[in-house]
Amino acid sequence: MVKRTSLEGNGCPVARSLDAIGDWWSLLIIRDAFVGRRRFGEFQRSLGLAKNILTIRLRALVDRGILTTKPASDGSAYREYVLTPKGRGLFPILVALRQWSEEFDQRPEEIATILVDRETGRPVQKLALCAQDGRLLDPADTTLRPRTG
Repeated sequence: MVKRTSLEGNGCPVARSLDAIGDWWSLLIIRDAFVGRRRFGEFQRSLGLAKNILTIRLRALVDRGILTTKPASDGSAYREYVLTPKGRGLFPILVALRQWSEEFDQRPEEIATILVDRETGRPVQKLALCAQDGRLLDPADTTLRPRTG
């Protein structure tokens, strides 16, 4: 496996985020955790990932504070992987990736699921970036400036 260069000290928050969650297996593990998968075997069956790769990815997500382990809820000797508040903070990112794919995928009819509001059963509204006053923003409405202090 090729060793990646760490982006942890990079000044760009996008690069720093990618350092923590930028490989596809990590994002798919996080996706699976959001739908209730908690055990190593559940992740392995869902993803079809080699056990050694899954072990490395799970360990990295725990080390980065995205997942934590706890004793199995059924009292067995197994450990379960649970999203931390930091991990749950990734939910809007996964929703944005899903919605981007739903909009631009070449074969959207092949997408197996839709994200719906559990209470109403209706599709979730597309994410939007809003200014503090509620205006919708697009890229031309934003800019970057140096952080002060």
